Amino acid sequence: MDTFERRPYSHDLESPSPTKVERSSDVPAAEETMAQGHGGNNHTALHRGLKSRHITMIAIGGAIGTGLIIGTGVALARAGPGAIFISYSVVGFLVYLVMCALGEMATWLPVGSGFTGYASRFCDPALGFSLGYTYWFKYIIVTPNQLTAGALVLQFWVDRDRINPGVWIAIFLVVIVCINYFGVRFFGEIEFWLSSFKVIVIVAVILLTFILALGGGPDHDRKGFRYWKKPGAFATYLKDGDTGRFLAFWSTMVAATFAFLGTELVGVTVGEAQNPRKTIPRAIKLTFYRILFFYILSVLFLGMVVPYNSTDLAFANKASSTASASPFVVAIKVSGIKYLDHILNACILVFVFSAANSDLYIASRTIYGLALERKAPSILARTDRRGVPIYALGLSACFALLAFMNVSDDSRTVFKYFVNLVTIFGLLTWISILVTHIYFVRARRAQGVADHQLAYRAPLGVAGSYGALSLCILIAITKNYDVFVHNKKTYGNFNYKDFITAYIGIPLYLGMILGYKLVTRQPGMTPETADLFGGKQAIDDQEAEFLARKAEKSKTAKQRGWFYRNFIGWLF
Repeated sequence: MDTFERRPYSHDLESPSPTKVERSSDVPAAEETMAQGHGGNNHTALHRGLKSRHITMIAIGGAIGTGLIIGTGVALARAGPGAIFISYSVVGFLVYLVMCALGEMATWLPVGSGFTGYASRFCDPALGFSLGYTYWFKYIIVTPNQLTAGALVLQFWVDRDRINPGVWIAIFLVVIVCINYFGVRFFGEIEFWLSSFKVIVIVAVILLTFILALGGGPDHDRKGFRYWKKPGAFATYLKDGDTGRFLAFWSTMVAATFAFLGTELVGVTVGEAQNPRKTIPRAIKLTFYRILFFYILSVLFLGMVVPYNSTDLAFANKASSTASASPFVVAIKVSGIKYLDHILNACILVFVFSAANSDLYIASRTIYGLALERKAPSILARTDRRGVPIYALGLSACFALLAFMNVSDDSRTVFKYFVNLVTIFGLLTWISILVTHIYFVRARRAQGVADHQLAYRAPLGVAGSYGALSLCILIAITKNYDVFVHNKKTYGNFNYKDFITAYIGIPLYLGMILGYKLVTRQPGMTPETADLFGGKQAIDDQEAEFLARKAEKSKTAKQRGWFYRNFIGWLF
């Protein structure tokens, strides 16, 4: 595969632009520093070591993780199969719109600062500041959440009373820190193979659940949609009747959102991607089919083979002592296939490990990007000779120690708190991306950039971003409505713990925007002053050079690429 060789972040330097614009004072300076390094050396430069196959597999691997494999069990136990099928379909389409919006911006200007840089360039530096930290908060919380999930998965074999979950968490944490420390090429290869394994396993699981639903298991019981009738497609939650069914359905929006978080991480890998204008659109264009196949079909078939009131679900109201954290393991257990539930549980452990590995990577690169933009201590922008931001990695790894809350508390409770936190930070990230895209469209129209000049255009345009933005805001405000509902059977008048973990992200997000505006007094970008062209010419020149080299490849290589694109690439 050809390497799209560039000077580290050379595309972020100033270059002549067709339109005279004023650039925000912090982002361009930071990007120039990114290219030049500290004091004339190259101690702040990442290395473009992620190839096309790395990017595409990180994109799909980031989307197949704890949310789908374990979080689905929470939603199924609470709301039933019909509710999760609808909620996952709705949120899946929402995610597709977010990815399309991000893809349009990332292919126009693939800068290393990712969507935080776009927010500062196209909308307001205050939004870029708040988005950067919000995204970092999300990943420093989701990393210990993945470690917690690992502890839950292991409890299928070893009860926490025998071996404390802290032992497993310590082992996982040391390993993922080491993988991230050894450089982006090593990380890319490890994550490529882990993500490939995840895809193979989830495809096998989807086929297996479909076969079990049709009576292909040892019991030869053709279940079909039996569990949609009894105990039913919709469970009740907090209230009886139709009101309770609707409340149960809406409560699954948290699990559905959590399952899809991570699909946007393609926007972070832009800085270390080779030929980003080809790899990024490819990863995003196929998102719709991946969502349809990996998420919608998996929850549909799952609801056909596991009743929502099964005591084998770890998150069921009356879970058994040997309950599994994953509903897919329950499906195999219920069907009576010997030993396969243990094999799948081991595979899910790999899922969790891969997710924790990539989450720590994104956390370190996010705070690294903030440091380059002078929005975090400058030491966090320093890299070693292999291009690894070691101080950013060390700081992000420290927050993973939150996973040791499992030592003294129930892992299921800790998992729920982390899910609440991660979900609100994730929704605020999506909201920021959509707002930035709306401003980007306004700016390119004001500065005369036609649709045909874009390498990739969002299919539904700005209208899709407005619709997705409205739904994101609605979910963010109402996702944990149950903390306000009085119910003596659960927690009484007010569940303050869930309230704090569910909504603390909103005042933090708004407070950072307001605080940045008050301290810096920087104005927001207007459509005329938004920086659409800074550094673009350098990217265009280097892309032309890359395409010229690629044109010289042999016909044999092209034929192999054709086979991959048409028969394998749609999935991977």
